[in-house]
Amino acid sequence: MRVEKTSKIDHLINQLDLNEHINSFKQFFSRESSLYIEGDQELHYKYIKSLDTIEFKAPPKVADFFTIKGHLKKHGVLNFEQIFEIVKVVRYFRYFKSRELDGIIGEWMSKFIIDEKFNEVEKYFTHDGKFEENLDEVLFGLGARIREHKANMSGSLKRLLLSSKLSSYLIDSQVHLINDEECVLVRGGFNHVLKGAVISRSSSGGFFVSPDSILKSKEQIRYINQEREAIFYRYAKEFSGKLSELQLFIAFIDKEFTKFDNYQARVLFARSSNLQIIKSKKDSKIILDAFYHPAIHNAKPIHVDFSKNILMITGVNAGGKTMLLKSILAAAFMAKYIIPMRLNENRSHVGSFKSILAIIDDPQNVKNDISTFAGRMQEFSKIFEHKEALVGVDEIELGTDSDEAAALFKVILDDLIKRGQKVVVTTHHKRLAALMADRDDVELMAAIYDEANRVPTYEFMHGIIGKSYAFETASRYGISNNIVNEAKIVYGDNSEKLSLLIERGSQLERELKQKHKKVDEKLEELKAKELDIKAQREKLFSELQEQRDALKKSYDVAINEAKTAARAGDTKAIHRAMDKANKKLPKEKKEQDIIQQEFKVGESVKYHSKKGVIVSISSNKDAILEIEGMRVRVKTSQLRHTQIVKQKPRTDVNVNVEKRAGLKCDLHGMRADEAIEVLDKFISDALINGWDEVIIYHGIGTGKLSYAVKNFLKAHPKVKKFEDAPQYAGGFGAKIVTL
Repeated sequence: MRVEKTSKIDHLINQLDLNEHINSFKQFFSRESSLYIEGDQELHYKYIKSLDTIEFKAPPKVADFFTIKGHLKKHGVLNFEQIFEIVKVVRYFRYFKSRELDGIIGEWMSKFIIDEKFNEVEKYFTHDGKFEENLDEVLFGLGARIREHKANMSGSLKRLLLSSKLSSYLIDSQVHLINDEECVLVRGGFNHVLKGAVISRSSSGGFFVSPDSILKSKEQIRYINQEREAIFYRYAKEFSGKLSELQLFIAFIDKEFTKFDNYQARVLFARSSNLQIIKSKKDSKIILDAFYHPAIHNAKPIHVDFSKNILMITGVNAGGKTMLLKSILAAAFMAKYIIPMRLNENRSHVGSFKSILAIIDDPQNVKNDISTFAGRMQEFSKIFEHKEALVGVDEIELGTDSDEAAALFKVILDDLIKRGQKVVVTTHHKRLAALMADRDDVELMAAIYDEANRVPTYEFMHGIIGKSYAFETASRYGISNNIVNEAKIVYGDNSEKLSLLIERGSQLERELKQKHKKVDEKLEELKAKELDIKAQREKLFSELQEQRDALKKSYDVAINEAKTAARAGDTKAIHRAMDKANKKLPKEKKEQDIIQQEFKVGESVKYHSKKGVIVSISSNKDAILEIEGMRVRVKTSQLRHTQIVKQKPRTDVNVNVEKRAGLKCDLHGMRADEAIEVLDKFISDALINGWDEVIIYHGIGTGKLSYAVKNFLKAHPKVKKFEDAPQYAGGFGAKIVTL
């Protein structure tokens, strides 16, 4: 099943012209791995972006652990090469762990706890995987004996080459290594002066001979090597036994290294070619800004908004329609697998799809006895099996009658949309485009043709049906003007006018529907406002009626009390009743007249409880005040006129203060505590000088300085917000701060 899925992915990569890009990407993997990372894609993306902020060295090339884990499970003996594969992975994780990184990468590395048993194995291997023979006295002695015998052999061969008896038979004066045997190259007849074994023949007819004089030394070396191999096997058996006890740890680092390998490959590949890493969003909208298909060199950037269900691309032949289709599918594919690509990541949005399907190639096959149209129908029938797929169809009308095809594909596209598919189509069928143009969920794009220069521009326009410019394209690619002109006559003016009417009619219909939609939305908005106003009126009337009833009741009570007092002839009681009635009356609220006050630069004003002087006033009623040595920006509506009491004359001392605050602060190379002190002073100076926005460069490095800067900015009361700088201004290594 996995092989079949891999085959489909490889076929899609080939269809979308991504082979070279994907092959370049795979070069950054430490071990062979699938493009898809199993598990939570949101979490994987978080780790990748976090790793992208750190400078690190690439991991070594490492073999798969499948065979190694199988041997250990059966208590087999691993060879030194297999053991060293495990050592390489552990050493790399130890390197990352030793950096004491912050954030989720640091938390991840803290999970790797290396057992002392492994250290006992690791110390016997050099950085390039050779066995440390110096740690074993016997091996060290055997190695010294081998070197001694090799020195004897070398001396014997040199003396032989300088021998006057052999000089006439020597073809050259070099020692040759043939089949791991030291030999001299001699002519025929050498057996009269040299005893030895012929190892091979040269292309010129000479003999490679291993002299008998070094035979004894060679035998000694073979015997010593056998002893060494026995010792090596003993060590391999001992190491394998220790590693068998660490099988869970080895399985853990194997899994984690595969995951890390997927992360680092994406980060280093993106850095190598200045690419961006984005992932699929949880919807089906596709917006590409400044996207470049990796197969095209010196390409024009692609800008496309594919938010609707169907995108129909029409227009000039050889104008880039197919490449636009491939670019949309390629962007969706690379976002799905979090593969770096070139685009504006801040203004692009790529949705998520369960499947990405492409009908691009001509399926005609003589061997299988199938026509172009029949093959296309077979491919379409498979699409109906999928849901929530992104489908790309190139030249949808290929292989059959245009009118019949328009009707058929119109119904097919309608059905695909009902199934939740998102479809991008290239076509020259104006009839099909016109049939689909009346749908609200259809987006039209046309390849633009430069009629003045008679060449396609490889740019696209939204909302129109494009002309194919078949005659112009034929002329551009070598068809004679006589043939093209005659074809135009056969085609006729009426056909040309009909095509223009179809294009214009579809465009007008879409414009009219858009206007109707806007009018309907405005009408609904007005109706909603009318209902809201009506509800407010009823609420106010109800509240007013309640107040009137309450006042009437209070009035009646007060009158009755006054009448009772009058009948009793008690004047004081009458006054008390009137006072009580007055207290029950609602207090009259005096509305303060809002006086529009005018202010001038240099005037003394009051802002809340603080007094200051106006330094400047902008056209949008904003003013900059100087209050107690600091400058702040406020609305003029928040100011009140005041007078600053004149102080007694005093002696003025002129002090020249250097204006130190600039728009940027560079913290590269500083320790965290030193950088925070500099940053605190910088922000204070920036506030005094009235800066609204500044930039802080802290670099990427280990992430400690970035973490300290982020925490300081979060806690500072004068910092409104901050964010990472754009890529051209430092990216993750800088912060844009709004004060």
